[in-house]
Amino acid sequence: MENNNPDYVYNNVIQIDDADASRKFLASVFTWMFAALGISALCAYVFANTPSLLLLLVDVTTGQLTMLAYIVMFAPLAFVLLMSYGLNRLSYPVLSLLFIAYAAITGVSLSFILLAFTASSILSVFITTSTVFGIMAIAGYTTKMDLTKFGSILMMFLIGIIVASLVNMFLHSSGLDMLISYIGVAVFVGLTAYDVQKLKNIGAGLTYGEATASKMALMGGLTLYLDFINLFLMLLRIFGRRR
Repeated sequence: MENNNPDYVYNNVIQIDDADASRKFLASVFTWMFAALGISALCAYVFANTPSLLLLLVDVTTGQLTMLAYIVMFAPLAFVLLMSYGLNRLSYPVLSLLFIAYAAITGVSLSFILLAFTASSILSVFITTSTVFGIMAIAGYTTKMDLTKFGSILMMFLIGIIVASLVNMFLHSSGLDMLISYIGVAVFVGLTAYDVQKLKNIGAGLTYGEATASKMALMGGLTLYLDFINLFLMLLRIFGRRR
């Protein structure tokens, strides 16, 4: 499961006078998100359909994952932490390169999904994820309800999912795995609406910090990318058909 870390701390509040700032900011956020999804999809497809590249991830003699495969699986967490904590110290070009590299490495790690599940089930789950994500994004943008109070609750459930997933790596319980998936779907559906509303407020200048607008938009794209990928993975674990 990918690691979602949507709460970034922004200090030194400033205001934006442009009345369309929120709309323009969210447009930039979604541009980064779609770009990351495209990069990940391309890398996943290339690795899954290129035997020479797959050999870098799987040892054909033993059938076990190579050291590179484990690095690819855990590297995205390092990238997220680096970008999050280095937000105000890293330049925008460096942050952009890290984001692109993160999306590419995540795509490589997702190449195993294309091998494990049928293409038709992956496509249907992707369409379902896109539909649910879109509905919740619109809900988060248009609702008048303050979703801030739900953020801490959702994060608690997210931590519980991560802990339970780590424990199940040793238990190998299919029942627990399915329970985690159902709870995960609910959590990331809620986080999508919560994060979109939070980003809308950031774009309106309500919660702005030291980082430039371009940096903030990039990190917002990372947040929504994580929501989408994790929602996709949870739904795939429930509805995906294995080969």
